[in-house]
Amino acid sequence: MDSHNKQANKHQNDTLQAPNDVPSDLNSMDALSQYLKTTAGAREGRAIPPLERWHPEQVTDMDLVIKANGEWWHEGGQMTRESLVSLFATILWKEENQGKTEYFLKTPVQKIRIQVEDAPLLINDVGIVEEAGLRWLEFTTTTGDVVRLDDEHKIVLKAYNPNVPDKHAESQPQASSAQANNTQNAKDHQQQAAEQQIRPYMPVRQGLMALIGRNTFYHLAEIGELTEQNGETILTLQSGGQCYQLSMP
Repeated sequence: MDSHNKQANKHQNDTLQAPNDVPSDLNSMDALSQYLKTTAGAREGRAIPPLERWHPEQVTDMDLVIKANGEWWHEGGQMTRESLVSLFATILWKEENQGKTEYFLKTPVQKIRIQVEDAPLLINDVGIVEEAGLRWLEFTTTTGDVVRLDDEHKIVLKAYNPNVPDKHAESQPQASSAQANNTQNAKDHQQQAAEQQIRPYMPVRQGLMALIGRNTFYHLAEIGELTEQNGETILTLQSGGQCYQLSMP
């Protein structure tokens, strides 16, 4: 539940300051995980650090990719330790720089740039909870965030188009012509159109979006009500006494 996250953040903002003994170089898995495990002892539960209050000047890069299916890969290998992935997810940070979205693992002394293929978070569970006489739809990410469907956390549908490898970078015979290149461009365009998907997303925290996994969305469709309106299939969801509608792709 997002209110739980906010309460945890408030408690932490009151008790946790940026430490003065942070190592100057955290651009390694071991150093970063050791630092996070140490500072986690000063927080209750899975509280998110006060990232908005940290303004490191040093920026470095790490070979870490969050795949479109939610998997985390480091230096070409999948990170299978869920506890470590969840720990790193607490310092995920997003910035917009000259129209480009960049993602970082943010510490008091460094911003470590990483790559994100789609959304940095993945929702893999949804359920109904009751509180103060109201029924809420509550979503949980694979890395431990909990958020409820409300006016600040609405589900949106957006097109996702995976990157198509640049085949023109491969060696081409000298006899290749402009016509052949045009044909290849047309094939690439067709492949992109075929692979484009409409995916459901939900804001979670600090500008970070979460992709709602396919099985979770199917479950959501079972929870809600499907109706036909003007030739469109509409999914109506009720949460916190409010109704939210999605035009199904």
